[in-house]
Amino acid sequence: MAACKRVFLAGVGLGLSMAMVAPAMADRITGRDFATRSEVIAPEAMAATSHPLATQIALDIMKAGGTAMDAAIAANAALGLMEPTGNGIGGDLFAIVWDPETGKLHGYNGSGRSPSALSLQWFQDNGYTDVPQRGPLPVTVPGTVDGWFALHERFGRMPMADVLAPTIRYARNGHPVHELIAYYWERSIPVLGQYPGFLEQFSVDGRAPAKGEMWRNPGLADTLQQLAEGGRDAFYSGDIARTIGEYMQANGGFLSYEDMAAHQGEWVDPVSVNYRGVDVWEIPPNGQGIAALQMLQILEGYDFSQIEFGSAEHVHLFVEAKKLAFADRARYYADPAFHPAPVERLISKEYAAQRRALIDPARAARAVDAGANLNQGDTIYLTTADASGMMVSLIQSNYRGMAAA
Repeated sequence: MAACKRVFLAGVGLGLSMAMVAPAMADRITGRDFATRSEVIAPEAMAATSHPLATQIALDIMKAGGTAMDAAIAANAALGLMEPTGNGIGGDLFAIVWDPETGKLHGYNGSGRSPSALSLQWFQDNGYTDVPQRGPLPVTVPGTVDGWFALHERFGRMPMADVLAPTIRYARNGHPVHELIAYYWERSIPVLGQYPGFLEQFSVDGRAPAKGEMWRNPGLADTLQQLAEGGRDAFYSGDIARTIGEYMQANGGFLSYEDMAAHQGEWVDPVSVNYRGVDVWEIPPNGQGIAALQMLQILEGYDFSQIEFGSAEHVHLFVEAKKLAFADRARYYADPAFHPAPVERLISKEYAAQRRALIDPARAARAVDAGANLNQGDTIYLTTADASGMMVSLIQSNYRGMAAA
């Protein structure tokens, strides 16, 4: 025994608790074209999230007969509880779904609009030069719950009560807080604790939960239970919406019950570019996804087989491409109902060539401007796939940490 060490192996259904491994067996593999940890390969169900418990929930849902969509919603609900520093039912949602039955890609824009009573003129009249980062003023209608039910109606199979049940259970019984979440949570307390209700809902006697500490959120459990029993309308036209509206009005905000009741997400057609033989798809604006497509189009003009990965040149080109895409993002991405973005132009190869020409291979740009003559007129990500071939790509966010949606 002295010559060996014990290694504990964790695995679902492996039937193993430990194995004896000689020291030489633990050496890292070098000089091979694969990593020391193999990729996950699964024929019936796959889920990838930022939290192991959320991933387990997604897999359990599919094992119980749920679709990839059921699993995605269940995982998203869990992440709202387990990672409130980045997402939750007060935020927005975007999803792309591959439907194997029709062989078609579907997109859903589950983002909420600004309160109807809040105008640019109000900000100007009250001395604002931009929208505040936090507080009641930047809050928009939360579109996540609408997105869940719209996506579930079309692609779900399991009752919504069963989809939300695991998170309701964890919210009541508790789960251990992870280290990174505890870090961001602690930073949020002094910043957001000034707002009524925050400490009562998101603290333990005025402090953030520590790493490994069991966190319970009975208020969220009650809310999710109302959704499980009353559906989408329980959130947008019931007592929850009234409570949200009353809170906002009492604390200097503009979001109202009427704004909540009027909300409706929308199905959209995803857009794509082909990058070196691979079709990459994103949701069009008002989402920010096409910035990735713009970057790919710009970067396709370089031969990365001759540029070392992680080298100064490699990093320089990626950063400069991102600067150019983000300048366009700030200028052109907006609510298409008021300011349609010139999407086809923005993701075209011709426009990418024009933007690529602005990159100086020897110098970083201090600032870049958005492209001209285009007017032709921090967040979680998860993905799931099931045995039928249905695949879900979902991003859901409060936009700025634990602050406003």
